[in-house]
Amino acid sequence: MSAKRATPQIVVDVVRTLDQLPQIYALRGIVYMGEQDCPFDEEFDGNDLSGATHLVARIGREPVGAIRIRWFADFAKLERAAVLRRYRESGVAHALWAASAAIAARKGYRQILGHIEPRLLGFWERCAGFRLREGRAPLFFSDREYVEVVATLPARADAITLDASPLLLLRPEGAWDEPGVLDESTERKPLAGAA
Repeated sequence: MSAKRATPQIVVDVVRTLDQLPQIYALRGIVYMGEQDCPFDEEFDGNDLSGATHLVARIGREPVGAIRIRWFADFAKLERAAVLRRYRESGVAHALWAASAAIAARKGYRQILGHIEPRLLGFWERCAGFRLREGRAPLFFSDREYVEVVATLPARADAITLDASPLLLLRPEGAWDEPGVLDESTERKPLAGAA
């Protein structure tokens, strides 16, 4: 009788600390620069610190996957999905997708755009409900062919709007339902002369 291998516990977190950034950069370096020979300045393209949200997936303490989300007027865009080769059959990509979709939907987005290699279309259709964007030609960058795909997100009754609590809007990305450090500061009296 063979022992059944336990499914690993995958935890996905929003990157909020400086020590998490090198983790996602290392993952992307391994996958894109190491496996795909992507040049450094194309992988690290100037969009990492420009209002993007990064997610890191871990199994135990080990970072095993990452993804970047950029925010546009009426859609979110998934970018730089990277999963270590030895974890590609473990559900890490699906966990990253689920976390990305949950954050985007909570922010009120209804569509997510992605650029994927055509060979991955079936996976992303099954995993996340992406569909090929009709009428859009394939594009080529970093020596690879990509197609545009889009997924529709369900509307959420608790989507964050302009009328949300001011303190909710001050909380860290993705932790809107947890009191933050500024919530605690409301217990203090205003400083004399502060407006």
